[in-house]
Amino acid sequence: MTAFLNALGGKLAERWLALLAIPGLVYLVALTVAVTLGQRHWQDTGRLRERLDTLAAAPGAHSAGVLAVVAVGVLAGAALTGTGVQAVGALVERVWLTGPRGPVTRWLTARRLRRWRAADDAYRTALVAAGRARLGGAADADALADEAEARYAHRNEGGLVAPRHPFWTGDRVTTPDRRVWRAYRLDLTVAWPHLWLLAPDSTRAELGSARATLSAAARLTAWGLAYLLLGAWWWPAALVGAVTAATGAVRGRTAAASFAELAEALVDLHGKDLAQALGLECAGRLTPATGEEVTRLLSKPD
Repeated sequence: MTAFLNALGGKLAERWLALLAIPGLVYLVALTVAVTLGQRHWQDTGRLRERLDTLAAAPGAHSAGVLAVVAVGVLAGAALTGTGVQAVGALVERVWLTGPRGPVTRWLTARRLRRWRAADDAYRTALVAAGRARLGGAADADALADEAEARYAHRNEGGLVAPRHPFWTGDRVTTPDRRVWRAYRLDLTVAWPHLWLLAPDSTRAELGSARATLSAAARLTAWGLAYLLLGAWWWPAALVGAVTAATGAVRGRTAAASFAELAEALVDLHGKDLAQALGLECAGRLTPATGEEVTRLLSKPD
């Protein structure tokens, strides 16, 4: 038990340092530099060195008690900063998935839907043209087929299905619900806990890792926003914030796509196992009829 508690305490301390203390401490250093230099003296390292020398020469700098109090205060400030940014990261993740409430969300969703429909119409038009050219033996049949494939890829960049959310990430995470329903008539929302229990540990670990990566990307974006805020006092911080926020957004898209693909793969590989676990006959792959029966059983209708 002692070894277990020591190991647990060590892991908690490492996580605390990684998520809160170290990033918060770096931010406090950046804040100090921003306040000390400002916009007019943004590259004046001599001014910063003079400030550090002044602090080092202060009477309290030679007192062990004062140094201990300052160290504790700095660590507490770093932890509070990290906690605040984590809260902002949770808000960023929520905005990615559901969008802000109000007319802005409706406007963004309608805009994405119009663009997706236009891309879908262009793809279907190109597909019909390629099919007619292929049947007619036209010389440009291959070129039209390539154009149809390009239109298909362009449409899918906006979403595999018609958008229902203001941002791409929210649609990508919820896309498996609609695709699974179309393919198997299985309500993934009600089936998910049961599929999770049937999944092997390795599959759960992959899904959990993808979901955790999405949350980490949202936190990284929140740190980028925090550094953008520092740009009001020291413009180089805005550059750091812009790069950090953009990196977080790209990682968030990648994590959302990975999680969605793994969720669909879970249904493809273990949908049959779920049907059999519920006492339904499913000799081959999961069929829409069987999926609809699984949905009915799990929904527990009156």
